Amino acid sequence: MSWTTPSDLRAQVQRLWDKGLILASLVSGEEMFPKRFTLKKPSSAELARRFDEVRAWISDLRQGAHYRLVMREVKHHILGNNSVPDEIWIDTLEDALNIIGKSRDVKRFSGLVVLTSERQPLLLPWIAKYPLKVLELASEWPLLLDIINWIRSHPRPGIYLRQVDIPGVHTKLIEKNRAILKELLDLALPPDVIDAGAEGIGQFCRRFGFLGKPLRIRFRILDPELVLLPTGADQDISVNQDAFNRINLKVGRVFITENEINFLAFPSLPDSMAIFGAGYGFEVLARADWLHQCAIYYWGDIDTHGFAILDQLRAYFPQASSFLMDRKTLMAHGPQWGLEPQPLRRDLFRLNSEERELFEDLRNDRIGRALRLEQEKIGFGWIKAALNSIAF
Repeated sequence: MSWTTPSDLRAQVQRLWDKGLILASLVSGEEMFPKRFTLKKPSSAELARRFDEVRAWISDLRQGAHYRLVMREVKHHILGNNSVPDEIWIDTLEDALNIIGKSRDVKRFSGLVVLTSERQPLLLPWIAKYPLKVLELASEWPLLLDIINWIRSHPRPGIYLRQVDIPGVHTKLIEKNRAILKELLDLALPPDVIDAGAEGIGQFCRRFGFLGKPLRIRFRILDPELVLLPTGADQDISVNQDAFNRINLKVGRVFITENEINFLAFPSLPDSMAIFGAGYGFEVLARADWLHQCAIYYWGDIDTHGFAILDQLRAYFPQASSFLMDRKTLMAHGPQWGLEPQPLRRDLFRLNSEERELFEDLRNDRIGRALRLEQEKIGFGWIKAALNSIAF
């Protein structure tokens, strides 16, 4: 039977709830009820052909609660006059909540709205937009308001999140809710205390003026004559960003590789160092002024993403050259070719002519489908030969 039943009506009300419309109306003050709902009813032909079923359907609807039926007199040439449901209405919010069993949730949500309007009224539009999220956070919402209030009182505090001292608030609560706090703080704080350039959850601390976990840069000194650690120790060193900016190693050549084994196995070279490129963006390296005076070589996979990373590096270091990312190297290692999972299709604008030609061939599958040569699969003898070809 396709006619509307009390269960169907309940599903219609539930959809309003699931879309957040009922809760949003409590914030905006917009009245949703009385509201007419969809009523699928028998046609004239069904009324004659399935009269007993129609009568049972009418009886079921009349026995339901918390809604109102509007009846209509129907004149039938066989059955005569009959009163059948024509409209179905829910007159009050309370009736709707009783139908779907959400009265307790609305009471809790209304309390959160009152609390927010008293403490952080600028957040009310966000609550109206995401009411179900607020209800989901009901137990933590007062603490989130405490956090926002504290940050409003201590703009760009210059401390670690661990040092925020609010009763009942711990670091994990802030960390877990960074995405939501970011949206709320964007509404609650003056624009001049927000670093708008710091986007994403990972930039939460920078955006709102907290100290972030120091980025560490890992490098190896390749020149045996340039010793930073005691004699005999491998010159594999990790320092924070500020130390790297200040260290000024006075080397002429820097090799950046994304592969840790290549980084560790990189041969000794005069006047040179290697940087392990994983774990931070090139913007971090770009802040080291001395690095801009060096010849920089980037060694990545020969695939579309490898060239995209090279393109990104040149945005910060225009002098950067590619290393072992050429057609000759690719064609010499055919047995080591693999597949690139998701090749890049967008244009790159910072490649030189030879790099761009190879990138276009890879992007358009002219050599092979989704072709990829990973840097760690290049023969070590080939690496040494390429280094020998660089003038030192």
